[in-house]
Amino acid sequence: MALTAEEITSEIAVLGEKIKQAKIEKKTQEFWGEFLQSMLALKTQFKELTGTDYGPPPKEKKVKNEGSVTEASDKNKEKRAKKAAEKAAKAAKQEANRAERAAREKAKADKLSGVGADNFGDTPLIKSEFVTNRTWTSIENLTPQLNTSKVLIRGFLQTSRSVGKGVFVKIRSTMYTVQGVCFTGTEISPDMIKYISGLPVESIVDVEGVVSIPNEPIDSCTQKMVELQITSFKCVTRSIQPMPFQMEDAMRPDCEKESDVGHYEGNDSLANKRSDGLPTVGLENRLDYRWIDLRTPANQGIFRIESMVGVLFRGLLVDRGFIELHSPKLLKGSSEGGADVFTLDYFDQKACLAMSPQLQKQQVCACAGFEKVFVTGPVFRAENSHTRRHLCEFTGFDMEMVIKEHYDEVLDVFSDLFIHIFDGLNKRCKTEIEAVREQHPFEDLKYLNPTLKLTYAEGCALLRSAGVDQDDYDDLSTENEKKLGDLVSEKYGTDFFFMDKYPLSVRPFYTMPCPKNPKLSNSYDFFIRGQEILSGAQRIHTTDLLEERAKAWGVDLDDAYLNSFKNGALPHGGGGIGLERVVMLFLGLPNIRKAAWFPRDPKRLSP
Repeated sequence: MALTAEEITSEIAVLGEKIKQAKIEKKTQEFWGEFLQSMLALKTQFKELTGTDYGPPPKEKKVKNEGSVTEASDKNKEKRAKKAAEKAAKAAKQEANRAERAAREKAKADKLSGVGADNFGDTPLIKSEFVTNRTWTSIENLTPQLNTSKVLIRGFLQTSRSVGKGVFVKIRSTMYTVQGVCFTGTEISPDMIKYISGLPVESIVDVEGVVSIPNEPIDSCTQKMVELQITSFKCVTRSIQPMPFQMEDAMRPDCEKESDVGHYEGNDSLANKRSDGLPTVGLENRLDYRWIDLRTPANQGIFRIESMVGVLFRGLLVDRGFIELHSPKLLKGSSEGGADVFTLDYFDQKACLAMSPQLQKQQVCACAGFEKVFVTGPVFRAENSHTRRHLCEFTGFDMEMVIKEHYDEVLDVFSDLFIHIFDGLNKRCKTEIEAVREQHPFEDLKYLNPTLKLTYAEGCALLRSAGVDQDDYDDLSTENEKKLGDLVSEKYGTDFFFMDKYPLSVRPFYTMPCPKNPKLSNSYDFFIRGQEILSGAQRIHTTDLLEERAKAWGVDLDDAYLNSFKNGALPHGGGGIGLERVVMLFLGLPNIRKAAWFPRDPKRLSP
């Protein structure tokens, strides 16, 4: 007989009590598991009978007063909206204040930078967009003849100095400087004075003004007899990083003469210190920032003189029928034997950088029949020499020519060439020479026409007469060369001379031996102020003698080089000049690095 819902409920309650009691007595599930199964079966019957799960009736939810809930929600929303509005108003006010401050600062900055002003400020970036009818005058050409003329110049802002309601500036272009003056007045505002005073030194500026004659010469500028009354001052390019040194310090004249011989440490702590306590700039610091150091008038002079040496060198040789050879700088083997070469991989072959254009100029001159050639270009020496007169890369000026009977024909050309260069520099580079002398004082080079000629034996005898130990067949040391230069200057009144007939043992394998003394050679060196600037000789032009001399030197001759003499070669001679040494010694500079644009020595490979 089927149970009713009440009966099922009662049975489930009884079983539940039994299960509860069994758990209290800590009996295992094996004891009360049967009760549980019966209970589950009864719950299933209850659901089938009533259509609902067995259990207590669900609790009635408490119904809140809808009116009070809505009222509280509206109040919270109103409070949140008020806070949000207050926060937004505060943020808007802060933003408005920030915008107002930024606008004031921008207006102030624009005013100080010349925005809206016609006569001062930063110029737009020059991008070659247009061309105006403005005309610039070079500072070099600012002379009293331009008095009252209005001019426009461009240059570096070397210095600016505020004085009361005005400012004094020094503008520099290449080697030349001029003073500019600007005071507040009808067309000059205080903001313009502030603008000029605030520009970083070495910025590029365009300055317009009226040329005037000062009451006293302006000794601090090259253009001493004029100054510029500034009417417009525009910055073309600002200097945006700190200067590594001040230009005034870099331009300061030498107070002591640095040694021009001996070891070079490359350490600025060893640089000469001025006795007057003024700052100086060491050479290494200068070379680290070479692009700035080259701005000094002295360096402008040095390298314009160096350029002119090239012009004069080419000019005389071209006038005498020489042509320029562009020789390769990558070679299969060294030019003159020896190990002082830079080697590199060349498509799985061993190659080296040329120590000299020697072999190529011989081939072109004597073997190819061009007869008179010269070469200008870089020369590489892998010498670990830390001296004041050696570089690992320098500019070589080489000359090679055929001879009819005697290599004196070559010496005559070299003598004429150097006299032409010295005369040309003294005539055409007076301003540059004086710019160098102002910072690096030196005595003008003394030279004779024709050039003084001594034999090597005569030079050695002159040294021995002064108590110097020098054998006729030993090479000259640097110290003995320097001493010999002093002796020659004192005895003959010249700083420039050459010696002939050097020992064969100290000359390259291709040097022609002396016909009268097999220990000597038909070779020569030229000297300026006791230091060698050219080495040369008559060359061997027959293959049998070339092979003999190369074997004696242990030089492995390139087949192409040797074969070039097998089809007939003209007698010839020549020499190689170190450009930087010529400039260094002509100007009496203490270090060859001062005459090299970007020196390369064993410790320096940049900038």
